[in-house]
Amino acid sequence: MRETSHVLTAGRSRSDCPAHSGIVCGMSKPLDGAHVLLTGATGFVGQAVLEKLLSAYPTTRVSVLVRPRGELSAQARVDKLLRKPVFRPWRARLGEEAAAAAVDERVTVISGDLGDLPPLPGDLDVVLHSASTVSFDLPIDEAFTANVGGPVSLYEALAAAGGDPHVVHVSTAYVAGLRKGVAEERPLDHGVDRDLEQTQALLAREEAEAASRRPDVLRRLLDDAQAQHRRAGAAAVAEAAEEARREWVRAELVEAGRTRAQSLGWTDVYTFTKALGERAAEELWAGAGHRLSVVRPTIIESSLKHPYPGWIDGFKVADPLIAAYGRGLLPEFPALADTVLDVIPVDFVVNAILAAAAAPAPAGEPQFFQVSSGITNPLPIGRLYRLVREYFEAHPLKDAEGAHVQVPSWSFPHTGAVERALGRRERAVDLADKALGRLPANQRTRGWMSTLDKARRDLGTLRKFTSLYQPYTQTEVIFDDARTRALHAGLPAERRTEHGFDVTEIDWQHYLQEVHIPGVPGLMRDRRSKDAGGPPPALPQRTDVVAVFDLQRTLAAATLVEHYLWIELAARPVRHWPGSLANLLALGPRYLGAERRDRSDFIRTFMRRYEGIAEEELRGVVARVVEPSLRRGLLTEAVEQVRAHRAAGHRTVLVTGEIDVFVEPLAGLFDEIVAGSMEKDAEGRWTGHLAASPLVGEARAAWLRRYARERGVNLAESYAYGDSYADRSWLEVVGHPNAVNPDASLYRYASARRWPVHAWTTTAEGRLSPVLRSIKGAQRA
Repeated sequence: MRETSHVLTAGRSRSDCPAHSGIVCGMSKPLDGAHVLLTGATGFVGQAVLEKLLSAYPTTRVSVLVRPRGELSAQARVDKLLRKPVFRPWRARLGEEAAAAAVDERVTVISGDLGDLPPLPGDLDVVLHSASTVSFDLPIDEAFTANVGGPVSLYEALAAAGGDPHVVHVSTAYVAGLRKGVAEERPLDHGVDRDLEQTQALLAREEAEAASRRPDVLRRLLDDAQAQHRRAGAAAVAEAAEEARREWVRAELVEAGRTRAQSLGWTDVYTFTKALGERAAEELWAGAGHRLSVVRPTIIESSLKHPYPGWIDGFKVADPLIAAYGRGLLPEFPALADTVLDVIPVDFVVNAILAAAAAPAPAGEPQFFQVSSGITNPLPIGRLYRLVREYFEAHPLKDAEGAHVQVPSWSFPHTGAVERALGRRERAVDLADKALGRLPANQRTRGWMSTLDKARRDLGTLRKFTSLYQPYTQTEVIFDDARTRALHAGLPAERRTEHGFDVTEIDWQHYLQEVHIPGVPGLMRDRRSKDAGGPPPALPQRTDVVAVFDLQRTLAAATLVEHYLWIELAARPVRHWPGSLANLLALGPRYLGAERRDRSDFIRTFMRRYEGIAEEELRGVVARVVEPSLRRGLLTEAVEQVRAHRAAGHRTVLVTGEIDVFVEPLAGLFDEIVAGSMEKDAEGRWTGHLAASPLVGEARAAWLRRYARERGVNLAESYAYGDSYADRSWLEVVGHPNAVNPDASLYRYASARRWPVHAWTTTAEGRLSPVLRSIKGAQRA
């Protein structure tokens, strides 16, 4: 193995560094010829580190530990990674051919995971451990597995490899925890038993899983699922109940992590587990006589200069707040105006990591660097707010209607005031939601529903931000960075411009308003599901797909109840109408209750009224009286869509729970009609009972799957059109589900999944045909 000290410190001795800094620094050729192992290469910081090694350290070899994901191998993930924006300037500068050759020569992919490590190379000079899970609300077991178990596995694997690399362990400055005053660049002072906490965290999953299966918990979850999803069928209820159980487990584990962290003096499970990850590095690596540097960045945001100004990969800590504020979603926030939000550009963090890598401390004496701005170039929350507000006043976002969003003015109220205001708004939304649920579903109420749903999402965003980010916007800890400044000062003068990390260079107004905010991902108006309008989209020509249509409120304007009433009156003499209407009025609550519970219940209940009816006589009444009005009540847009599917070669099918006699007039419109039938006695009269269970809800989904198998239909490319939440189960069977004039529940479900939502309302005689008048006129004729 090469002499690591010579390789890493060539060009300048310890005496060349600032007095009493304790830093080995000033290398003219840092990491020259070194073999570096990088973990977390696909993450934000890891990407930037890999790019800097490739672009500015031409003799350094890099092994990257990457786990396969799904069908992508580790190598395929790295190939994809190297096409990301962070690498574009380097690739453009070298040219594609030279860049590819450099990757082949210098980058080795190690397929594996920190939880299941393969043997590591024995000739490593430096290990840059940047892999972690950056989330403030992870379940406790997941946080420990990633941020504690991962480092433990790494240091055990490095020991087994037999080498003596210098490890740079990337942590976070917020491991300082819930404290006030200056946090120094030194080991953490705590007596937490790392092994015990990790064991208990992993056991918490088993305990929560067991608790979630208690009858009292399951009954509550099942009752809620039945109340919301009964109309979609038993399978939908079971699916929702199980999903709710899993969410219950997750919520329990999130709360367990948050509570345990705070009980020991940390803000959240992220900073708690990162602190114990540091302790693992000290005990398992430095404690075994190896060289260790711990780099603690603060809040890492977009680059100031390298690889280009404003580069960022996804939302970081401050960005959700900035984006939500720009959209007008944060009317107030419980922050302290004089608190410092310690932000650091990612390129400063990368440069500090690589400078630390080239300046190892003596074996067994770990060194700590806090890459921060709070002491040397502080950014108070109040100033950050003013700069962000100025930006959005000069560059306002637009809402879904195209109007400029007016950003709110913050008065920095205390936490209690924000919580009370938030609670009032949540209660108001709940009351409005209950009232809206009692109104009929139409285009106007769906618009109200969209507005209400957006208000609920916005309130959820505010509550989440208040819970997660408040500790960071009310903290009174300041991070000392004296050793980090000494590390920067020890760089040769010719390297400081490209490789330095002097935070006094940062002009916060320039950085925020001209570099960072313009590049924050997702600063665009919300995309929300809208009722589809205009002509239907062009359909692909193919013969292996089916287009399945429901009848009521999808193809015809009338509802199931209205349609059955129509036929009831058509089948009886006019002189019997008063009695029939009186009877229907008396039994109305029973019928409506059955229809709300299950469409099958309604059909079975209502069809008992037809006991003794001769089928052939009824068929004649339908052909003579019902057919003209039925056709006039068809929705024009629906008929056009059926014809468009037929023109594209698609097989069109009307599937309905209604009785076949009632829908025979529509036979010419479809390739096939699938409907119910009535049981008949020996004389051909209906007994009042169905011949088979109605084809609705889950039964229709099962029928559609079997139909596809028997006909060779490609369901992934097929289409379905329905109006009710009861249709959800079979709409989900196809690749192109469509909600037509949906009820409230289906509208919300479809909107959440970005299904097309259609408002089809035009008929030959308006939205609803004058049914009773046409029937009465036909009877008299």
